[in-house]
Amino acid sequence: MTQSETPDGADRIPVRIPPKLQRLADKFLTNRQDDIRKMLECLKTGDYETIRILGHSMKGVGRGYGFEGITRLGAALEQAALQATSGTITDLITELKDYLRRVEVIPDENQSV
Repeated sequence: MTQSETPDGADRIPVRIPPKLQRLADKFLTNRQDDIRKMLECLKTGDYETIRILGHSMKGVGRGYGFEGITRLGAALEQAALQATSGTITDLITELKDYLRRVEVIPDENQSV
């Protein structure tokens, strides 16, 4: 296994952030795991509005932390929730899980807050 691979051989997704944001970024990513659990529950009950809100929030805050993938997936989840397409939402949640499994936060001394 190379440094750029996860244990299952998938490529890592490096995200460089200022060192001062490391703890915030760790909490941010943990919160996205919580969002996944919430969205899966919402799918069971047909609560597309909560999924839309969670997607909208991810779209808004992902870029601020440097997680462009979360921004993209959040926007897609927001749109899928507006259309109430549970299959698409399920696929996007799977993609978000994969992203979170592969993302690697790298402190970058050359970036400032």
